Amino acid sequence: MNVYITGDTHGNFLRIDNFCRKINPEPDDVMIVLGDAGLNYYGNNSDKRNKHRVSQLPITLFCIHGNHEMRPTDVPGYLTKVFFGGTVWYERNYPNILFAKDGEMYEFGEYRCIVIGGAYSVDKWYRLEHGYNWFANEQPDDRIKAYVEKQLADNNNTIDIVLSHTCPLKYEPKEVFLSCIDQSKVDKSTEQWLDTIEDRIDYRKWYCGHYHTAKKIDKIQFMYEDIDVLQI
Repeated sequence: MNVYITGDTHGNFLRIDNFCRKINPEPDDVMIVLGDAGLNYYGNNSDKRNKHRVSQLPITLFCIHGNHEMRPTDVPGYLTKVFFGGTVWYERNYPNILFAKDGEMYEFGEYRCIVIGGAYSVDKWYRLEHGYNWFANEQPDDRIKAYVEKQLADNNNTIDIVLSHTCPLKYEPKEVFLSCIDQSKVDKSTEQWLDTIEDRIDYRKWYCGHYHTAKKIDKIQFMYEDIDVLQI
């Protein structure tokens, strides 16, 4: 089994399709999508058609919750199963499209990974004003945060890899902030909470998406359209 990782796809899986054509993966190889997979955005047949297309990819997709999609618990038909040591959601019609559960730990080869999804949408008001979908539970709530913290505490606050959608506040890539967004009005409570997580844990690598940029700083790696092998 090989494990790969990439950033937000927003429903467009062309780069993963091209990658699969290049490397010819095995069906049990895994592609981690760091949130905003965009497969549960519309909540209608458009999502189903896209999931049908994406399910033809010869690889297992492991998707983290972003902020431009519904949580699987809000989509009828999702089931749960254990995948590499942690709970995931899946649909019978698309068995190779998996959604991770926030706070669960997964064993990918030699690496123990924890998943922390969700973020605030800076385009919230634009979406609401124009009739586009926005999801009130896009950020982790107190219950999810407590579960994440307990999982880490139960493991002596030690983990190999953190897989999140957004990043700790101290690592925000301010150079890619949109000039049209007033940052003083952006809810950064998730990033602030991730700061406290990052301060207390012993980890080896942290991957995140959300910001549509690719960069590395300290042990943090931001990903967007790039694809890497999951590694320390």
